[in-house]
Amino acid sequence: MSRFQAMVRLKIHRGKLDEFKRIAEESVRLSREKDNGTVRYDIFLNDDETEAVVYEEFVNADDRLEHLTNLGENVGAMLAIVDMSAEVWAHADLELRASVEGFDVRFLEPFARLGD
Repeated sequence: MSRFQAMVRLKIHRGKLDEFKRIAEESVRLSREKDNGTVRYDIFLNDDETEAVVYEEFVNADDRLEHLTNLGENVGAMLAIVDMSAEVWAHADLELRASVEGFDVRFLEPFARLGD
């Protein structure tokens, strides 16, 4: 599998929901306008809007890096108002792993799959 997939969990800091929503909406807009290899970039909120889950899928890891570049300052602004953890599925690229060092990111390899 060459696609890059990740699930990012965000706990929104108290009093930062409106700022979170603004940054999230801007991030989706930038992704829609600038990204070339983004397959999915979906943001979900829990019932009380204190936590979000972001599902990301890209054609490959390079497209993920392009996505982060395209989001620009939104990445840092978002990380300033949330606690983040993430899971990356089926990607062993050492450069990518090094780029998330210091963050709560787990890498998982496929075990059993229905599709390609």
